[in-house]
Amino acid sequence: MKKLILSVAVVLCASASFSQEEKNYLPEAGDWAVGIDATPFLNYAGNLLGGGNVAPSWNALTSQVITGKYFVDANTAYRGSLRLGFGSSSASSMIGDATPNANDGLVYPNLPAMVEDNAKFSSMNVTIGVGMEKRRGFGRLQGYYGAEAGIGMASSSESYEYGNAVTVAGVDATNTTDWALGQDAWGNSARVTESKSGTSFFIGARAFIGAEYFVMPRVAVGGEFGWGLGFSTGGTSSVTMESTDGVTVGSQTVETSNGSGFGVDTDSTTGGFGPSGSLRMTFHF
Repeated sequence: MKKLILSVAVVLCASASFSQEEKNYLPEAGDWAVGIDATPFLNYAGNLLGGGNVAPSWNALTSQVITGKYFVDANTAYRGSLRLGFGSSSASSMIGDATPNANDGLVYPNLPAMVEDNAKFSSMNVTIGVGMEKRRGFGRLQGYYGAEAGIGMASSSESYEYGNAVTVAGVDATNTTDWALGQDAWGNSARVTESKSGTSFFIGARAFIGAEYFVMPRVAVGGEFGWGLGFSTGGTSSVTMESTDGVTVGSQTVETSNGSGFGVDTDSTTGGFGPSGSLRMTFHF
């Protein structure tokens, strides 16, 4: 009888210890979580055992989107994704001065007269997504489902300034750095002075279902699939060029492609939801 009581006590203690351990692994109310792409970590771990091992991936991870969760209780979390991308850069290049007589009197080894071409580039990419997920499971294996919506926009532009001005005689559009050369509507050599992509816009919503396993306390590996709809539209792009026909120096602005699209499909035909349909790691804290 004593042995039986002792065995029951050991089982109860082990069960209590196991339950407490499982609880320490799982998220609780007030926890925050951040999700990242797990594939590079799994590639690294696999290659430690033998080169050439490739980790599985459920789908592509939307690049450069930060994703997170906030748990209102152990089984409910708000989800969010965010990208605020703004960039600018510039470049310069020296090129020979094409002005007539610019090198009169030049004696070796002096350098020929030079002028400077300049270029500026800018871009913007903003994505915001919000949603909610519900969870259920047993121990460290957790399933979840929910819905989310996203909105985003992007644009870019380029501008160029040239040291050699286009003239009707002696200097044409090709007397410049080979940055953005082409032809105008009349077939004359032309160079771009400004290019704008137009602002593209995206809005979408999706339902999702997934699962994750907590491999360490508050660290889970998992993935999800989804189904949703999305609408996108692209603003009118334009290119401004300057050229000469040998009689007149002129500038033309040509509008290029724009368009829109709509889709209803399984996961990420739309791109504003962070790690949708991907194998990811999630850290809770």
